[in-house]
Amino acid sequence: MALPQVIIIGRPNVGKSTLFNRLVGKRLALVDDQPGVTRDRRLGEAHLLGLDFTIVDTAGWEDEDKASLPGRMRMQTEASLKGADVALFVIDARAGLTPLDEEIARYLRQQGDVPVVLLANKAEGKSGDHGLYEAYSLGFGDPVPFSAEHGEGMGDLFEALQPLLEGAEADAEAEEEFDEEDEEALNRAPLKLAIVGRPNAGKSTLINALLKEDRLLTGPEAGITRDSIAIDWHWTDPDSGEARPVRLIDTAGMRKKALVVDKLEKLAVADARHAVDFAEVVVLLLDATRGLEHQDLKIASMVLEEGRALIVAINKWDVAEDASGLFNGIRGALDEGLAQVKGLPVLSVSARTGRGLDTLIKVAFEIRAAWSKRVPTGLLNRWFESALEANPPPAPGGKRIKLRYITQAKTRPPGFVLFGTRLDDLPMSYQRYLVNGIRRELGFDAVPVRLTLRSAKNPFRS
Repeated sequence: MALPQVIIIGRPNVGKSTLFNRLVGKRLALVDDQPGVTRDRRLGEAHLLGLDFTIVDTAGWEDEDKASLPGRMRMQTEASLKGADVALFVIDARAGLTPLDEEIARYLRQQGDVPVVLLANKAEGKSGDHGLYEAYSLGFGDPVPFSAEHGEGMGDLFEALQPLLEGAEADAEAEEEFDEEDEEALNRAPLKLAIVGRPNAGKSTLINALLKEDRLLTGPEAGITRDSIAIDWHWTDPDSGEARPVRLIDTAGMRKKALVVDKLEKLAVADARHAVDFAEVVVLLLDATRGLEHQDLKIASMVLEEGRALIVAINKWDVAEDASGLFNGIRGALDEGLAQVKGLPVLSVSARTGRGLDTLIKVAFEIRAAWSKRVPTGLLNRWFESALEANPPPAPGGKRIKLRYITQAKTRPPGFVLFGTRLDDLPMSYQRYLVNGIRRELGFDAVPVRLTLRSAKNPFRS
């Protein structure tokens, strides 16, 4: 896997090449007091307190005509920014901000796709304090005080880069995984589908109905199934006629913990939980003659906490009384009892008559696709900007919370990392607003989505 790439950008003579040499541990880049020594991009392998990444030194940013040499050097810098995972925007803390610094800042904000770490170089001693405070006006959060010449501030730079590089590495791993397992490959891979629920909900009967054979032992007695049984099967899509592989996993019924005293039943329930870990999609099977009980909500919550995609299927629909009222009641109770995921798929099925079984498998394939989905960076950033514009984060105690950047760190289940300042004060209600927006507007439906908050350290906070 390629290392994440960090580009150094800034006006001439702010210490970019000195910083490059410091991070690669060698004098690879020419350094001189006169500006404009660096003209082409230079790449090196950087090592910072255990972080490994590719560092890119660039020519000083100058406001010149594109046809001139400085103008062409600037175009090289702009091109290198497009392939970067993080931009290190370097200013001279001793000299303070210049109009060119502000122009670079405007350009970086317009790009949007690349997170920016603002590095205030030459900050050793007190001579750089004024420039350090001025740097806040650029809008990139807390500047990192640093001295490339003396090696001061390495720890602060590590803390600023670590969450961004972790996100970039996760992005790269997921992109590689996605390249290897594209949509076509995902469709060819067996759907790992576990059936869970309370005892006697009809889990084994449902699987037998799907297989069209008495593959599993069934009966009116609760607790017949003890081991989690995996069965490889092919489902034929009635619309396309395509045969698609499925690994069906039958599990033991899960009763209330207080009622489980028998050693074998304890082992069976533990085995069922392991089956959930193995699965991609989990079907929580309800008994239409008993409705939704508290234990069902606990099972559903456990599945979602494990990050698995969840479908609720109401079995024995052929003998249900007041079917419409039952369905609406279960739908409402799920939305209220599982506030972390609104709009779970709820289907009515009958293992005895075969009603709704093809729909169940079809929805399982669809929700697996959402569970495996990766959002393009540009689309994610556009959504993020519109979400902040429609509902800006609150300012508790009159102090503004700055949300800077969001990235999708993983899939299966989808996980996102939100970067900003004062995130410890970000209310859960606002986090739910973002998660619900990700689900609703980026195509994740009722898949469990995880949001992690990452704040950079403020060097001025005591």
